[in-house]
Amino acid sequence: MLARAHAFTIDGLHTRRITVEVDIRAGLPAFTIVGLADTAVREARERIQAAIRNAGFDFPARRITANLAPGDVPKAGPGLDLALACAVLAASGQLDGAMLGRAVMLGELSLDGRVRPSRGSLAVAEATHRAGLELLALASASAREAGLIDGLRVAPVESLRSAVRVLEGGPPDPLPAPAAHPGAPRPADRCPELSDVIGQPGAVQALVVAAAGGHNCLLSGAPGTGKTMLAQRLGSILPPMSRREAIEVTRIRGLLGTPVTGLASERPFRAPHHSITAAGLIGGVRGGWAGEVLLAHNGVLFLDELSEFSRPTLDALRQPLEDGRVAVVRSRHSAVYPTRFMLMAATNPCPCGYAGEGEDCSCSPGDVARHERRLSGPLLDRIDLLVEVRRPRVSSASEEGRTTSAQARELVREARARAARRLKIDGLELNAQMDARALRSHVHLDSRAEALLGMAREQGALSCRGEARVMSVARTIADVEASARVRARDVGAALTLRGRRGRAVRHAA
Repeated sequence: MLARAHAFTIDGLHTRRITVEVDIRAGLPAFTIVGLADTAVREARERIQAAIRNAGFDFPARRITANLAPGDVPKAGPGLDLALACAVLAASGQLDGAMLGRAVMLGELSLDGRVRPSRGSLAVAEATHRAGLELLALASASAREAGLIDGLRVAPVESLRSAVRVLEGGPPDPLPAPAAHPGAPRPADRCPELSDVIGQPGAVQALVVAAAGGHNCLLSGAPGTGKTMLAQRLGSILPPMSRREAIEVTRIRGLLGTPVTGLASERPFRAPHHSITAAGLIGGVRGGWAGEVLLAHNGVLFLDELSEFSRPTLDALRQPLEDGRVAVVRSRHSAVYPTRFMLMAATNPCPCGYAGEGEDCSCSPGDVARHERRLSGPLLDRIDLLVEVRRPRVSSASEEGRTTSAQARELVREARARAARRLKIDGLELNAQMDARALRSHVHLDSRAEALLGMAREQGALSCRGEARVMSVARTIADVEASARVRARDVGAALTLRGRRGRAVRHAA
């Protein structure tokens, strides 16, 4: 007798639909699994046999052949156990297979018949909904994660016997109690407070502009001026993720095997050490090897001591920063990962770190030039804001006039709302995402602003990409100040934030 069940296997960040076909016929007892299965799938034979018997069913003492179609797609992981076991029961007449053909089964079986959770529950739920299948039965511990997808019937099952009951029209097992508490503080409230930063009003204002537009930012200054302190407080002024962004982050975490108890509430903040390799930053193709750029999707990637990272590692950031995605090709395999993140970086202006701080710097002009060349021109051209952070004067360290995280977060929220309303027609949300066509539509400069840009262009301080980024930053500055149009002073402020980079680009060329 032949029975079919539906399942999904995880391939990197993608799900592949699998049809489980089980045929039982007379012959010497044997259980064969074919269809390009890995070791974990082939070992399912022993788990399924023990689980079926310990759940109170009969394991057929006949020749059993299980085919995982399509045969040219690699099948990995123990998540196919439940589908294989249910198909065996249906093929042996112990389960009505009518509902089995309209459901997806996901889970690993223990020897006593209990269903263990498998990674990628949210991604499988999305794929099940897109495939038009009615039901997703999976371990109770993963049911809340899968339930984030609207319009899909999710059935939590604690055991193989529970799965059989659901497939025969019975009720599912109850959901486990939620792990989160309603009174838990908001993620932004758990971040360090922005008002802790003393005597850096210009840097704080630049941080607000970067957060409002989703712009990449580089902080440059001597040790102890507060660069890392500023970067660590960026999360406290970013608005909460939208539901779409939260689902994307939760999906990535689930696919990578991170325990998921609910919808992600905090934006990712990744801060890898400067010894990281290019592969560690970008990621690999097989085995769920995720790089930092993927883990920072919809969040912040903070690179402290930027000039200490290797040149190949930093240059690998060019495509993720430009396209919001990275294509990784290794041998005969390739993968495309989403990489919409804000880059926040910090660096010293010279090897000793004290250039521009009076008589403290001991570096020669050649030392400074070599230090600047560690950052390539094309990489710097993709960074929107260059903020010079200097030591605050004693008189500027007063308690008055400091910007709190709540105040900055409200400015950012209002500026992003203005940008989202304006860019909705283009399918965009942030000013940093504007391409040349969107810039022509939404950034109209008067003659004074055009003259400022023209002067910078004639001096060689701006590339074509740099000019576009100046215009997008100027649009963000106008949004922060609730201005409907981009004024000359907005362009001037954006050029000021990019002026030092123009020299850096020429040094690195």
